[in-house]
Amino acid sequence: MIPFSVLDLSLITRGGSVGDAFRNTLDLAQRADGLGFVRYWLAEHHAMPGIASAATGILIGQVAAATHHIRVGAGGVMLPNHSPLVIAEQFGTLETLFPGRIDLGLGRAPGADQRTARALRRDPHAPERFASDVVELLQYFEPAAPEDTHLIHAIPGMGLRVPVWLLGSSLFSAVLAARLGLPYAFASHFAPGQMAEAVSLYRARFEPSARCPAPHVMLSVNIIAADDDAQGALLATSLQQYFIALRRGRPIAFPPPVADTSGLWSPAEQAMVDHTLSCTFAGSARSIMPRLRDFIARHEPDELLVALPIHDHGLRCHALELTAGMRTVLAAGSPTGS
Repeated sequence: MIPFSVLDLSLITRGGSVGDAFRNTLDLAQRADGLGFVRYWLAEHHAMPGIASAATGILIGQVAAATHHIRVGAGGVMLPNHSPLVIAEQFGTLETLFPGRIDLGLGRAPGADQRTARALRRDPHAPERFASDVVELLQYFEPAAPEDTHLIHAIPGMGLRVPVWLLGSSLFSAVLAARLGLPYAFASHFAPGQMAEAVSLYRARFEPSARCPAPHVMLSVNIIAADDDAQGALLATSLQQYFIALRRGRPIAFPPPVADTSGLWSPAEQAMVDHTLSCTFAGSARSIMPRLRDFIARHEPDELLVALPIHDHGLRCHALELTAGMRTVLAAGSPTGS
């Protein structure tokens, strides 16, 4: 059975604080570590009232320090917001502190609205240099050769083979990841539209490298697992509200679920949410299992990255445990999910 990993946005919930979000992240990561998940990734977002993981590298260090076995990384760092040298130094530091446990996923989007993006990078052409910036970053992790005395070195970073992934929600990063021979993660949990085409293109064009000898695809999904289908559907209304607010240009703290969504959004907005969140699995473990099995069989990911967008932290932890149980059953090949 394919490995399962966790994607955490360090959710700031309505009624909670940033401190609560960080404490919840550390607790969830420790639970994921104990349950045998492979990776725990945090994502860079800025000026978002519901997301606390803006200083992604700092939070990765805290999570790695609080866990023992699980790989910890960025899913991802938005490279146009940063100098490649600075990211190489940051993740070289993390890899030195936690050897063999750090991943670096790179994205091209700003992780923010356009006004915030300008405040972050102050260069509107930075995304156009993404491909060359990725190549530059990879070079900083290479060992130094004697004739390279004139080059700039990342210290720490030089000679450390930090696994570098490309993240995307379109075809651009799929093509680039294939050309550079890097593992590829697709953001199907919120942008599934080009998932199948991107994965097919990546696999068809993949060029083996020392970093990744064969194509490796990770697909992200939302899992809102609960004790029964009714509770799962109720908990999913938090994510629906959150995305509606985001699309309206008024981001909010992650809201509690609501029993009745009548009148909260228009039919057109409902259609948008249904499409955007089509890779969301909500309900009991028994009802999620066959749908998740079908998703894996249809798209054949090498790894699954699971987001758990649930308002109540206790129920989020319960969903993590249910997901670990589903992974075990899927690995055993049970046809019924029981």
